[in-house]
Amino acid sequence: MTEIQGHRGCRGLLPENSIIGFEKAIDLGVHTLEMDIAVSKDQKVVVSHEPFMNHEIVLDLQGNSISKKDEEKYNLYQMNYDSIRQYDCGSKKNSKFPLQKNIKVVKPLLSEVIAMAEARSNKQIKYNIEFKSEPAYDGIYTPNVSQFVRLVVEVLKDNELGMRVNLQAFDIRILEEIKKQAPKIRIALLVNKHETIAEKLQQLSFKPQIISPYYKLLNEENTKEYQECGFRIIPWTVNSEKEMQYLLDIGVDAIVTDYPNMLKSLCI
Repeated sequence: MTEIQGHRGCRGLLPENSIIGFEKAIDLGVHTLEMDIAVSKDQKVVVSHEPFMNHEIVLDLQGNSISKKDEEKYNLYQMNYDSIRQYDCGSKKNSKFPLQKNIKVVKPLLSEVIAMAEARSNKQIKYNIEFKSEPAYDGIYTPNVSQFVRLVVEVLKDNELGMRVNLQAFDIRILEEIKKQAPKIRIALLVNKHETIAEKLQQLSFKPQIISPYYKLLNEENTKEYQECGFRIIPWTVNSEKEMQYLLDIGVDAIVTDYPNMLKSLCI
């Protein structure tokens, strides 16, 4: 059976990267929670897609919208977590997701998400955790690569998740550092729509367990080719029934989606 991965929880239905969204994803029957991480000024690992307050989903402390030109001023790496928690990240209507229920939520700690998910799933749920990293962020929006990886690995070791977790990134430097610091953790190579899978693989000094490409980079031929080489193939982010069915038909190992309910209905 193809594995269902809830993108940022279940972003199509509830606010992204929120406790309530991850709870809903588990209740819908996802096998894996996909999420993103950043770091606060006081070195806490925070679940957030950006290392700043995204103007599309976050309200300021007065309940007003944040402008796009100002969003990067709300830099998580320059804010202690107690301050980050004050921002409402779920009440604002998201036009990209008309079915999303808008509820006041905060950016949780990775440790909080894991504690909830372990209890709610009876330690059955898996985790797909993405580092939001790029060279231009170093020391400004994120710690240096070594420190970033160390902070995350410490959280994972505290929770003894074993083979139920994989770490992923577009940033090759992060993947190399994970391999160095925690060689037993499964690694996923992310490939964006402007890259090729083959060229991105060549940039790594080792063979990752997972290739996670933009879904339109896949076809039946290259999916089978990479699977025969021992890779798991996990495309992102797939939100239409037609595209889901195509990927199911060509035999990908998992699908990342904002609508796990839709994917589950096709897998039955």
